[in-house]
Amino acid sequence: MEYRRLGKSGLQLSVLSFGSWITFHKQIDDSLSDRLMGLAYDNGINFFDNAEIYALGESEKMMGRILKKKNWDRTSYTLSSKAYFGWRGEQNKPNQTGLSRKHLTEACHEALQRMGVDYLDLFFCHRPDKHVPMEEVVWTMNILIQQGKILYWGTSEWSPAEIMEAHMIARQYNLIGPVVEQPEYNLFRREKMEHEYLDVFRTVGLGTTIFSPLASGLLTGKYNKGIPEGSRLGLEGFEWLKNRNLLEENVARVVKLEAVAAQLNTSLATLAVAWCIRNPDVTTAILGATKEEQLKENLKALEVYPLLTDSILEEIDGIMQTKPRARTH
Repeated sequence: MEYRRLGKSGLQLSVLSFGSWITFHKQIDDSLSDRLMGLAYDNGINFFDNAEIYALGESEKMMGRILKKKNWDRTSYTLSSKAYFGWRGEQNKPNQTGLSRKHLTEACHEALQRMGVDYLDLFFCHRPDKHVPMEEVVWTMNILIQQGKILYWGTSEWSPAEIMEAHMIARQYNLIGPVVEQPEYNLFRREKMEHEYLDVFRTVGLGTTIFSPLASGLLTGKYNKGIPEGSRLGLEGFEWLKNRNLLEENVARVVKLEAVAAQLNTSLATLAVAWCIRNPDVTTAILGATKEEQLKENLKALEVYPLLTDSILEEIDGIMQTKPRARTH
C-alpha cells in the first residue's frame, strides 16, 4: 500500500480507502462487510469513510459493530463521518440538519455513539450551508478539535471560494481551517479536481478523499449492455444516479476504453481507479464494494497506475473528451 499526506496536515492516508455509501445496510449485511473491511485493512487500507445520512445512521452502526468485533488498534486506522443532511430523513426537524453549531455538535456525538469510538479522525461538512455564518462553522469545528472529539475537519462538495473563506476566518482567529475536501472525481467528472481547486491546492494545500472513482459502476463496463439486477443504478431511490450517469454517449466511451484496459492487461474498473490516483492531488480514492472479488480487483490499481504514461493518458483523454480546458491566464 502507498500512503499520502493529507494536504499540508501530518496525517497519512492509504491511497486507496474504503467507504460505505449505498452499500452498507442497503446492499450488504454484517458478515460480508466484516469480510470486506478485513480484506481492506489486511491490504494496508487505513481510512474508512462514513456519514450520518448513509442508510440513515445504519451504515455507521454497522461499521461500529464490525470495528468492535475486529478490535483493531484504534491508532492504526482513521475514521470519518459527515454532517449536514441529518439521519432522520423526512422526519428531520429544524436544527437536525445543516451546519449550525447545534447540529454539528450533536451529529458528532451521534456518530461517535453509533461507531462506538471516542473520537473521529476526520469530520466533514457534507455540503456548504448558506444559512449559517462561516465563523460559526469554523469555530464549532475548532471547539470539537479542542474537546478531542475530532482531529481534523474538512468539507465535501464546497466551492473553492467557500473553502478559502473558511481559511481566511481561521487565520483571522488563529483557528484550524479545513484540511481536506471530498469531491466526486472520475473520468466523467474532472472539473473540480483538475480546474477549480488548483489555486486552493497551491495556496492552502488541500487534501482530497475523492468519491465515486468508478462513476457509480459505469466505469466497470457492467452497464455496457443494460442494467444488471442488484446493481446500484438499478436500486430504488437512486434513479437520479442512473439518469445522470447512464447516457448513451457515456456508455459508448466506456466501451472504447476497454481497449486501453486490454493493452495494460487489466480490467476497466482497475484502470479507472488507477487513473484517479495517478493525479498527485488525490490523497485517497474511496472504494465501495459489494463483493470480495471487486475489492481485490480494485486494489490492483496500485500496480497499474505507474504504467499510465503520458501517451496512455492522452489516449484516454481522446476517448473520454472530458478533460477540462486549460486556463488561459
